[in-house]
Amino acid sequence: MDLATVIGLVGGAASIIMAVFTSGGSLSGIADLPSLFFTLGGSYFALFLCAPISQCIGIFKIMFRAFKVYDYGERQIIQNMVALSEKARREGILALEDGLDDIEDAFMRGGLRLVVDGTDGQVIRAIMENEMNQCESRHMSWVGLINQWAGLAPGYGMMGTVVGLIGMLRNLEDKSAIGPNMAVALVTTFYGSLLANWIIGPIAQKLIGHNAAEMKVKEMIIEGVLAIQAGENPRIMAQKLLTYLDPVARRAIEADVVKD
Repeated sequence: MDLATVIGLVGGAASIIMAVFTSGGSLSGIADLPSLFFTLGGSYFALFLCAPISQCIGIFKIMFRAFKVYDYGERQIIQNMVALSEKARREGILALEDGLDDIEDAFMRGGLRLVVDGTDGQVIRAIMENEMNQCESRHMSWVGLINQWAGLAPGYGMMGTVVGLIGMLRNLEDKSAIGPNMAVALVTTFYGSLLANWIIGPIAQKLIGHNAAEMKVKEMIIEGVLAIQAGENPRIMAQKLLTYLDPVARRAIEADVVKD
């Protein structure tokens, strides 16, 4: 589980509770079930006007990925690439066919299969980059829908406030109820801002980070596959692939993959 996401949610809740109590209020003052249903439910169901029903239903599964820590295995991929490059130079490209089914990464396995089949390097790049772009397009489609929800929530909060104010203004005879009714009306604005800026929007940003990390690994795989196809020196290829790692990860495996 991604501890950062948990800390963000728990810390945000703690900040809200602290702000309420230090301002002299109470949790019951910001708790209003109809306001929550209108803001959360209304903004969610508005998504059905924006996207297919399958995406609207599946959005929660995608958002839950913000709680997961993904390891794309960059170090292992580089080590495998270098080993395969050495094998190809020593035994020939066709020798790579024996271990293709043992490669876990489907993107890498597909690229190497194209190499074994004797596909031209430019064709390999075009195919792999297209697959990578389509993968990113699917990811960003989900992120766009989540951001759409984040954009709708404050609007529904404002609409809820307007609805509450209309009801209050229709019943001005009881002057003592104006303050409490005004407070309840403003709660929906609070909920809309809360959903957009504390939960939905930040989750979308985390998923963007996940996508960027995955695309970087795919770019690295493409470079490795093309280096093997071109018969590039394994040491040079290793140097090239190591540039995709941060300095700490790079130092951890550099001595093993860059050999004299």
